[in-house]
Amino acid sequence: MSPLSGDGAAIRGARFNPKSVPALYLSTSIEGAIIEASQGFGHKIHPLTICSYEVDCEGIADLTDKAAQEAHSISLELMGSAWASALSDNKRPGSWEVHEKLSITHAGILVPSFAHRAGPSVTNLVLWQWDTALPHKVTVIDPTGRLPKNQRSWE
Repeated sequence: MSPLSGDGAAIRGARFNPKSVPALYLSTSIEGAIIEASQGFGHKIHPLTICSYEVDCEGIADLTDKAAQEAHSISLELMGSAWASALSDNKRPGSWEVHEKLSITHAGILVPSFAHRAGPSVTNLVLWQWDTALPHKVTVIDPTGRLPKNQRSWE
């Protein structure tokens, strides 16, 4: 899968996107990327590719801000609800309500990390709308061409 596809998140759904809805989950720091990839458990990290992105995207709801949470009627409890457990139990995750409330009017959200052991400075950008052009421009930084070009390159 391309690091710009969002298809991985669409397979089962994730914290802030229902199944079949592509989304890009981007950490705002390398520390955040490692914490998210391991879910805060250093012994559990699986093989992964870490990419850097350049993002110039309008329409982001900053849900790290308490006033924005209140304005959108979205609580930390709702955002941090146990989405993976809900999916395992064949239930609809409560955190999908964030997508329902904001995806029509916003390209994405800036949210705190809910990974185990994530500190308050660890944040993630979740995008529902992105493109290679403005106003929702996202590009992968790969100046030396190291990323695979297609699925066959991963073999």
